Order: sequence, then structure tokens, then C-alpha cells
Amino acid sequence: MADPEDNVTVPELSCLLQMDPYLKTYQKDFKRRYELLQKQLFLLEEAEGGFDQFTCSYRTFGVQRQPDNRLFFKEWAPAAEALFLTGDFNGWDKFSHPYTKKEYGKWELTLPPKHDKSPAVDHNSKLKVVVHTKADERLYRISPWAHYVTKPEKSVIYDWVHWDPPQPYIQIHPRPTKPTSLRIYEAHVGIASPEAKVASYTNFTSNVLPRIKDLGYNCIQLMAIMEHAYYASFGYQITSFFAASSRYGTPDELKQLIDVAHSMGIMVLLDVVHSHASKNTEDGLNRFDGSESCFFHAPPRGEHSLWDSRLFNYSSWEVLRFLLSNLRWWMEEYRFDGFRFDGITSMLYHHHGIGTGFSGDYSEYFGLHVDEDSLVYLMLANHILHTLYPDCITIAEDVSGMPALCRGVAEGGLGFDYRLAMAIPDKWIQILKELKDEEWDIGNIVYTLTNRRYGEKCIAYSESHDQALVGDKSLAFWLMDKEMYTNMSSMSPMTPVIDRGMQLHKMIRLLTHGLGGEGYLNFIGNEFGHPEWLDFPREGNNQSYHYARRQFNLVDMDHLRYSQLYAFDRDMNRTEDKYGWLAAAPAFVSAQHEEDKVIVFDRANVLFIFNFHPSKSFQHYRVAVEVPGKYKIKLDSDQVQYGGHGRLEHGTEFFTEPQPFNGRANSIQVYIPCRTAIVLANEEIDYCY
Repeated sequence: MADPEDNVTVPELSCLLQMDPYLKTYQKDFKRRYELLQKQLFLLEEAEGGFDQFTCSYRTFGVQRQPDNRLFFKEWAPAAEALFLTGDFNGWDKFSHPYTKKEYGKWELTLPPKHDKSPAVDHNSKLKVVVHTKADERLYRISPWAHYVTKPEKSVIYDWVHWDPPQPYIQIHPRPTKPTSLRIYEAHVGIASPEAKVASYTNFTSNVLPRIKDLGYNCIQLMAIMEHAYYASFGYQITSFFAASSRYGTPDELKQLIDVAHSMGIMVLLDVVHSHASKNTEDGLNRFDGSESCFFHAPPRGEHSLWDSRLFNYSSWEVLRFLLSNLRWWMEEYRFDGFRFDGITSMLYHHHGIGTGFSGDYSEYFGLHVDEDSLVYLMLANHILHTLYPDCITIAEDVSGMPALCRGVAEGGLGFDYRLAMAIPDKWIQILKELKDEEWDIGNIVYTLTNRRYGEKCIAYSESHDQALVGDKSLAFWLMDKEMYTNMSSMSPMTPVIDRGMQLHKMIRLLTHGLGGEGYLNFIGNEFGHPEWLDFPREGNNQSYHYARRQFNLVDMDHLRYSQLYAFDRDMNRTEDKYGWLAAAPAFVSAQHEEDKVIVFDRANVLFIFNFHPSKSFQHYRVAVEVPGKYKIKLDSDQVQYGGHGRLEHGTEFFTEPQPFNGRANSIQVYIPCRTAIVLANEEIDYCY
């Protein structure tokens, strides 16, 4: 093969530059990034037979049972002096089973089967790698490739448990096809129960999946699955990258969860953490071979000062093997459908976003402060995932606004499908904290919801797990606070606080859904206005589970208003499913009236009208619409079943007049009650999309 850097051109760079001519100044940066990617692909082809083989290294590292029941063990520990295997199988003898040293810091060991031909290590028995260092230390470690680790009740440290069930769960349902409109239910298995305990995979499968299906979400984003020793880290301090968290159950129970979701036509994404790793040594990756580097950069570059965690060395061949194989493992072994990549901003820049604001000036995204090793790792990951799994979905969590993050690798982009619209929830919280209703800046709200890079898809959300964490609270609790404890019964009249909170909760979510992006996300429980906040058991709260649960029982009590918010969320998603506004081009905003507190826009030939005014309703209010015809109400936040006041007549037909208005060719006149949102569709259009 020719050297990959000879005459490398970015095949579709012209598309990117045509879309955003301001990027022409940085053509050389895009070219260099693409050259670095091509160089990696070339080296993978030369040294490993291509990325397909390289990313299947989970089949050769860790422990592998051979057809004759021999067990083959393999580790990478370049700084180690010697490696031994110990465990239940040899009575915890620290020296009886040494690994053999191979090239490039690899170590291998083969265990013949027992006399009865069964494997030498039994399913569910414990193992440890004993690492002898050049400094004469003896360290006890868990294999970085361990598939299952558990923590005994009174222990602090996790154990490596050999997982090789005689009858493993076989997934039977095909992956769903990639939806054009992505409606994501962000969930945490451990909190997915009203009970004050760590909930299970089986509870999620039986009790939560049917709710998600009923609500109209077509994708689940599962948090805190990769094993993490500290529960209160919310799953972001990973200790075992190939192990599904055992605190919720077994690997087979997670496989069943995903299989049942697939049977319902629901995709499942993994919240993957490749931006950093826990500092734990005995049950984490840190100092696996006794050195400060191994998987990470040596300090100080290899440490994150705010997160108190270790940072990967993305230029290391074996780190690439480990991380890329990790992505393949979750896709192949568990049949996840894609990933939400956490902490991308920390990866993209040497400063990790610490003490740095992003103004949007393009010079912030190019130059020496960009960590091109990790940037190229992300390009490589996206290229491999989308080549091998065309329907795979990848989502980036980035606060910086990096241009071309969600453009194809062939254009010089990073290759993500979506980015999270992280400014939107911050804006809603800021408004509710700081402004009276009459002070809401309608133009600024519309700007925040529409301010995204053209041609790069966003996931919009009004709140996620970040907003629910201790120190903050859910949108519903910001709106209604302590009255949620006493005044949520529909048997008694709504108080002014509950009335305001119910109406704004629905309107904020619908406005975000319709205007804010090309996908939508909801965090578990927030669809019905979950009260309070989220706080995991820890020393500071006497290890309490009181706030580490989701009170689905509130929805199931028909006399409480939570079921009304749930019904609105369900019908909002079902209306989108019918008309497909998330899959359409960005909305045309025809009105953002400050004094009236009215927002009007059309998207996918659907008309959205919002009246945020706390007290003024408007009769015969003229609104702009492009396509002529007869319009009818398809969703109305003021309906009684949603906790509204039922002020609109749903049999009304709205006929357009050929009177141009606010940049549209036609217009209609409508009645819009205060604090109400309505969605109208044209009865004369076929909305197949």
C-alpha cells in the first residue's frame, strides 16, 4: 500500500465549506485531521489486518474458553515484571500459575481443562491477576477485560467473577431500523422503581419498558451500565469497561432487557464513558501494571483536576485496541444500537473546558489547544461504528459547539449523528429561577431554541439528569415546589401555583420538542413532572435511597395530576410520530411577540401556537401559515385530561385566507387562551414522511 499521507484529500470537504464558508480559513486543519485518520486506518490494515479484526480484540484478551475447554488468558501490562493468575480454582495460590511474557508488553497463560473435560475455572468463581512490579510490589488486579465484577455486601472492593454460564441468554429479536424522528427516554436502571433500593434489570424490563412504549419513545438511552464502584458517581467513574453493572443483576438480564426493547421496536443506546476513568486501582484500570501510565497519560496530563479521574492516552495502540473493542463489545455482545458519548468537551481540548468559556469564535476550535489524538479517536470510532453498523446512532455531549462535530468523516467532520442541545435546559432553569412570567424574553427563548449549526442535528431537551441532581431540582419542582406534596389531587380545585406549574410544564416541553432540534430527550420520570430532585445514597445523606428512585406510583393514582402530565407527554410524542416534525427542516418562526408573549411557527406543515401570557387570552388572533387549506387542532395543552381548562372547541375548522402575514403566504385567525399551546395540522395534506 502507498503511504496514506501522499496526496490525501478530504473527499467531501467542499460540501462542508459550502454549508459554512467561514470554515475555509481552517481547511488545513480539516485536511490534517483527515490525514491522521487515514494514517490510523492504514496502520490498522498493515499491523492488524484491518479495523474489523482489531476491534474484536475482546475475543482474544481477558479470558477466552476454547472449543476443547482450555482457558486462554491474555493481558497487556507493559511495566510489569511478572504476572500470575490466582483465584478459587487454585486455592488462591499466588505463584502457581504464571503468565508468559510476550512482545509489546503482552502476557499469556493457558489452563488445560480438568480431568472431566470441564474448564479449569468454574462459572461464577473468583479470579485475580497478581502483578509483580519492577519496584518489587505485589499488586492484586481485576482484568481490564473482565465481563462481570461483583461487590460482596460488606466489602469496598469489587471482585472479578468468571462469567461463563452453561446456558447463556440468546437474543432473538432483530434490531429496529433507525427512526427518522428520534424520541429518547433517558433512563437509569437503579432508580427506576418507587422502592427505596437499587432497582434491577428485570424490574426495568417488566415495569418500565411498557411505560416507555406507551409514551411513544422509540429509543432508550441507558445510563450507568458500565461498571462503576461508586454508585453516587451516576455511572461516570468507570472501573470495569467491559462489565455491565452487577448491582442491577446479571449480564443475561441486561441482554433480555435489550431484547425485549427490540421486540417493542425500541432502540437502546449506551451512555459510554471514554473521556476518563476512575482512579481506583484494585478494582479499576488505574496503575494496572504498577505504572502511572499504561492506559493513561502520565500525570499531570493524565489526570483531570475537576473530576479527580484518569485521562486516556489516545495515541497508544493498545489504548485504541481497548476502547474501540469496548464499543464493538457492547454492540455485539449486548446488541446495543449506538452510544451517547459522555464528556466530549474534555476530550477535544487540552484544557478540558476547565476555566474556559466558548464564545463561538472559530479560533477556539482549531489550533494547539485542540487534542488531535482524542479528536481523531472519535473520528475513528464513528467511522468504524457507522461502517460496520449503518443504523448505529452516536450522540455527542459537547458544550463547546465544535463545528462539524455532526458532519460525516468524509467531509472532515467527527461523524456523530447528533449533538445534545445543552444550552436549552440551562435556559429554562435560568428563566424559572430568575424571571417573573411577565419578564420572559420571548425573542431570547426562540433564539436559544433555534441557535444551532445548520446541517448538524441536535437532540433537544428541557431537562435531563443534570438538572435533576442534588443542588438543583426538576422543572416541575421549580414550578410548583412544596405544593406538589399537598395540592396535586384532581379532587380539589387547582391552586394558582399548581395551575401555573401544570400549564408551563406542558408548554415548555412542547416548545422544546417542536422548535429545539431534530431529536427529543426526556429523563425518566420527568414526563409526569417528577417532584424533588435526585440524590444517590452517600455519607452526606446517611446512605438514603429516598431521592434515588422514581415514584411511578404517583402516575398510577388516577386522582393525582401526575397522570395528566403523563398523558400530555404521551400524546405529544404520538402527535410527532404522526406528523414527523423532528425529521423535518428547522421551523419557520412567524411570530415572537414580546408584549403578547406569543410564539408561532410552522414545521413539517404543522402549525404551533404558544401563548405564554399569564392572564391574557386572544380572540381572532391572526397567525401566519404557508400551506392553504383547512386546519384542525391535533394537540391542545388546555384539554381537561391534561390538567387544562378545556377552553377550546376541537370541532372548529380553521380555513386559511390568502392574506400574506409575517412572511407566509396565508393566514388564519384563532382563539388562544392564556398559558396554552396548540398544534394544528392541515386536513388536506398527506403527512406521510
